[in-house]
Parts: sequence; C-alpha cells; structure tokens
Amino acid sequence: MKIGITCYPVYGGSGVVATELGKALAARGHQIHFIAYSMPFRLGSVQENIFFHEVNVNAYPLFEYPPYTLNLTSKMVDVVKYERLDLLHVHYAIPHATSAVLARDILATEGLHVPVVTTLHGTDITIVGRDPSFAPVVSYSINRSDGVTAVSEYLRQETLCCCGGVTAEIEVIPNFIDTRRFRRTNKEHFKQAICPKGEKLLVHVSNFRPVKRAPEVVEVFHRLRSENLPVKLILVGDGPDRVPTEHLARQRGVYEDIRFLGKQEPVEEILSIADVFLMPSGSETFGLAALEAMACEVPVVASNIGGLPELVVDGETGFLCPLGDIEAFTARTREILLDEALHARMAKAARARAVNTFDVRHIVPLYEAYYERVRERMLSHSV
Repeated sequence: MKIGITCYPVYGGSGVVATELGKALAARGHQIHFIAYSMPFRLGSVQENIFFHEVNVNAYPLFEYPPYTLNLTSKMVDVVKYERLDLLHVHYAIPHATSAVLARDILATEGLHVPVVTTLHGTDITIVGRDPSFAPVVSYSINRSDGVTAVSEYLRQETLCCCGGVTAEIEVIPNFIDTRRFRRTNKEHFKQAICPKGEKLLVHVSNFRPVKRAPEVVEVFHRLRSENLPVKLILVGDGPDRVPTEHLARQRGVYEDIRFLGKQEPVEEILSIADVFLMPSGSETFGLAALEAMACEVPVVASNIGGLPELVVDGETGFLCPLGDIEAFTARTREILLDEALHARMAKAARARAVNTFDVRHIVPLYEAYYERVRERMLSHSV
C-alpha cells in the first residue's frame, strides 16, 4: 500500500508515534510518503520505502499569516496524484485533517478516490477542540474523515463528549513502541557518572509545557532529599517551563543534584539507568514517555488522570496518585526506592506490559487492518 502520513515533525508524542508508525509500515513492505513542513524529528533521514515531501509556505504581501493549511492541501493533492497514494493518514485534527479532507474532495473531482484516516492524539481535542473559534472546524474535519482513531479510550470519550457535533465512529488503537529498541541495557558506566555514590535515580521526560507540571518533580525530589535519601534527578526535554523549573531547583537548594539534559535522542539510554519515572502531568491522553520507561523496566509514578490508568496498572507497574498531590507522589516514590523486592516486581511487570500489550508488532497490524476496512468502505460507496 502507498500511504501518505502527515504529522507535526517536532519533538512531541503525536509526531513520534506518526513517524514510528511510518517506519514500521515501511519495514513491512508499504511505501510511506511523509508530507510535512520539515523532516520529522524521529525520521532523521529518508530510508528504504520512505519518502519525504516538504510543504513550502509561500509568503505573499497580501497574507499577514501564510496559509499553511492551503499549502498543505495543495501538496497532498500533488503527492496523491503523482505518487498514486492509496490512503492519507493524518495525525492531529487541525490543520492536518482539514487539509486532507479538502485534498480528498479536490481529487474526487478528477476521479481519484483516496480515503482519509485521522488519528486524534490529545491536545487537538482537549485544548484546541474546546476553543470555540476552532470547534466547528475540528468537528467537521473529524466527521468528514473516512476513518478516525484515538490513542486511548479516554480520548475517544473526550472527543464524543466534549467536541460538540462529533458523530463519527472512533476506533481506539493505542500508542506503541518498539520494545526491541526500548529495553534496559547495561549502562553502568553512565550510572556511575551520574550517581557516583550509588544513589538512586529519578527521571522525568517531557516537553516542559505547563501541563507536564515539571516543577512538581523538583518538589518531590526536594522532599526526598530533605529526608536524606541518596537520590539524584535527571530532567530530559525543553520548553517554556524549563527556566521556572531550574529556578525552583535553585530555590530549594537541590540544583547541584539535578541534571537538566535538554532534548535527548536516544532516550532509552537514560531510561536504562533510571530507578523511578515521574509523570505528574495535568493531562495525558496516553503517556508515551511513561510507556518508554516501562519498556526499560522503570516503575512509573504518575497522575491518576486521562489515559494513564489505561497504561499504568496501579500497584503493579507503578503507582497512580491524585493530581497535584505532592505528598502522595513523594510517598509512593519513596516506597519504590526503599523496597527492593517491590521495585523488582514492578520493573518486571512494567516490561511485560509494554511487550505484551503495546509493542509495535501488536499495534501496527491493527492499523493495517483498519486501513483495509476504510478503503473497502470507500470503494463500495464510490461504485
């Protein structure tokens, strides 16, 4: 199958999943065409069965803001026509689904029928979809897609309940990772450099947006250090809350025991030396970073919100805590750090859940089957 994939090509969950899906599909013999304004972050370079088509945004004096949605539409039309694509799979409701639906309708006037599959990832629904200025476009783009998937049951319900006018059937296909890549490896020399006195290591990975609540990770770390627990902290990623988080670490007197590493690739090397992964997020429709940690045998302490309960099994692969409850996060983290038997059980269970439920080899066939159903439905309607 020839598949066009459009996503935000930057550091973030939806772009990562879209890129990894494309790579996995290419490895299974499909021809993948990424259509975006820059090379996807996780792609790195064009590979076998993978092609990249850059969307150029032309600046005209008439436009104060260049119309990216229309440039994307035109590029989709061009790629479908000349590469003979079988399907467009777009990640994020707007503008990607909007552009794809328009491109499909333009192509139909020329006798070309290409279905559009839209995957909803999170903030396209929980934030953008609730904005009254975008809501009609979001619901229209979803309803006019030929197939719609969501990365968790939570997100499916949020879409149906909170995006007025959405009537489309939504299939839940969870996020995934390659557990052959994300696995715990021996990085003892790295651990020794970070924790020279045998300290335990906490890790947090995010884009440091306010919803990720990174300062709370520092608060938990400060409380553990105040109890004289031998522990260090690594913070991976960058974003608007990084400077406030660094400032709080200095205020609390724990900055010297924290490493701010910025954006890192591959993150699995860092997770391989972690003892606990902290995710105090205020909103998570799935929690891809937590899944990556679980695959590397790292118990997760996370907020009991959104799609996280579908991923983290409380008391088995980690703990779920009430949102914003610093004391609960501290207590649960302390419990894992001090109880070696508990830590070992959770580490093993976390890895098993990642491998048995969320591995790429289980999830990608679900997308392939869904593509076929969508194509068959479109073909039957166009006859």
